[in-house]
Amino acid sequence: MTLGAINKVLLLPEEVTESKIFQSALTHRSAGQDNNERLEFLGDAVLGLVIANILFEKFPQASEGDLSRLRAHLVCKRALAEMAKAVGLSEVLKLGSGERRTGGHYRSSILADSLEAIIAAVYLIKGFEFAAEFVARLYTEQLQQLPEPNELKDPKTRLQEYLQARQVDVPDYEVIKEWGEGNDKCFLVKCEISALSKSSQGEGKSKKKAEQAAASEMLIQLNSQ
Repeated sequence: MTLGAINKVLLLPEEVTESKIFQSALTHRSAGQDNNERLEFLGDAVLGLVIANILFEKFPQASEGDLSRLRAHLVCKRALAEMAKAVGLSEVLKLGSGERRTGGHYRSSILADSLEAIIAAVYLIKGFEFAAEFVARLYTEQLQQLPEPNELKDPKTRLQEYLQARQVDVPDYEVIKEWGEGNDKCFLVKCEISALSKSSQGEGKSKKKAEQAAASEMLIQLNSQ
């Protein structure tokens, strides 16, 4: 895919796409000194502000916590990488031979950083208002399909709020088994709610993940009553 084909989706003027800044935005640090690292830093800030403003206007009744969770959902590396893949950005990135040989042009972190760098390039060349419109256009589908803020809360938080609303004490978490070594360690955690005589278990590569898995299983039990 060529840059021209990708730009049919991005809809950017030649003033942007033919600029040196835009070429830098497409260049990974493995391909030279004139790369997108600094642009990625700036683009991250511009993106965060634009998305925060969109959410602030779109959800006037949402709490600070809900807005923060929605913003994090939209600007995370995973979301950015998915958008970058959708427009074919991997086909036009400039990477060093070693990085390309190991599949760097499909790596989520590289794709996400490059898209942020493009946002910075648009901002530097066309100004904030144009950049805000560009970001809004990029996020059209994601903004239409936003989950409920409560769905973005981690299972432990949702379980705690569920119990507090019913005046039940928060659960106890206990590691009942662990195995493996180093990065291959796994944990089995028990979640127990004494007042309800209920317990659940969950596995994870860390204690935190195992606790979240156990809390998620407990929520399934409680919601199926």
